[in-house]
Amino acid sequence: MDGYNGPPREDEVEERRAAPERVRLRVPAPKVRPGQAPDFSHLDVGKAGALPRPPLDLGAHDAGAYADGLIRVLDDEGRAHGDWAEGIAAEDKLAALEAMVRTRAFDARMVRSQRQGKTSFYVPCLGEEAVAVGQSLALRPGDMHFPTYRQQGILFANGCDPYVCMNQIYSNEEDPLQGKQLPILYSFKEYGFFTVSGNLATQYPQAVGWAMASAVKGGDEVAAAWIGDGATAEGDWHAAMVFASVYKPPVILNVVNNQWAISSFSGIAGGLETTFARRGLGYGIPALRVDGNDLLAVLSVSRYAAERARAGFGPTVIEHVTYRAGAHSTSDDPSKYRPSDEAAHWPLGDPIQRLRQHLIAEGTLSEDDADAMEKAAEAEMRDAEARAEANGLVHEGRGAKAGYMFEGVYATPPGRLDEQRKKAGF
Repeated sequence: MDGYNGPPREDEVEERRAAPERVRLRVPAPKVRPGQAPDFSHLDVGKAGALPRPPLDLGAHDAGAYADGLIRVLDDEGRAHGDWAEGIAAEDKLAALEAMVRTRAFDARMVRSQRQGKTSFYVPCLGEEAVAVGQSLALRPGDMHFPTYRQQGILFANGCDPYVCMNQIYSNEEDPLQGKQLPILYSFKEYGFFTVSGNLATQYPQAVGWAMASAVKGGDEVAAAWIGDGATAEGDWHAAMVFASVYKPPVILNVVNNQWAISSFSGIAGGLETTFARRGLGYGIPALRVDGNDLLAVLSVSRYAAERARAGFGPTVIEHVTYRAGAHSTSDDPSKYRPSDEAAHWPLGDPIQRLRQHLIAEGTLSEDDADAMEKAAEAEMRDAEARAEANGLVHEGRGAKAGYMFEGVYATPPGRLDEQRKKAGF
């Protein structure tokens, strides 16, 4: 099993044997600290195409190899291998690359904007773009995503205008949420994007409940629940897993294992003892572990999970093994708790570069076209940010109107609220 810092060292084992009567409290620690050389020797990435596509009726008792291994399609040269590579059209790959490129350009523009004091907070998804984009392209209109604050790729995969997202981040007059949410806590019903919650893990039971309702109604809509490795330590995650296991609703239970939960490494959430996918097996739910930086693998595995759900076989856990290449948020400095060059040593590479390499190698895209795509995305985000800023910034006193707090909250406002509104002059 590839826990983060592996089994106890021989000297630790001998020490425990020498003093077996001593009760100890173990506090897991990351393998390396700032100033030390990055080390991912614990991670067995396996070979692209090694794990075949299982039958739709896969049960938890037969899923051990998928919960321990790693489903990959792309090798280091950008070539696609195995069952999971089949059925992915060239236009789907191009759409995925464009969505990932636009997501990264959006992130870069918003991080810069925060540094310039235009907004208070931003959460980037640098290095994780394939996870959200790949699954979003595997689902269809009518399905519902219950994301965390790091799945903005879902919106770009569905054609969301970045200008609208930026207005929400700035909480200005054009903010579609009228200033009722913190920056990056988006809500887009038209894209099947459930309101992001700032409280960890709340979206998991919500997703399972929504999927249960879909089944009760006799529909074929699927819910996608999202959570980070660290938040699986929250009680809401376990409650959702119990309901998903018992009632078998059509839900995809995603765990984004990006190695870090703010400054705590994945071992604090139980990642040392087993894989996060295998924890799903403990609830009787089949689980698969996928290379989260391989867009083709994420897309194919997500299609498989959605097909299982629509066919009535219930939930599937997907552990996306990826790496948070940037800071947790603009309030974080990762150099304080991990080697500054650790991202460069991540063995699964960069998701955008890997898909770009594949498309160029198979002749679907040229180097010039790929470069033009990136430049177009940068220009798009620059223009969108300028237009959003023109609508106002909160710290300049041009945020959403205070009167909006009384609107869109109750279908029929209670009398006391009407009284407060009148006293406030709205």
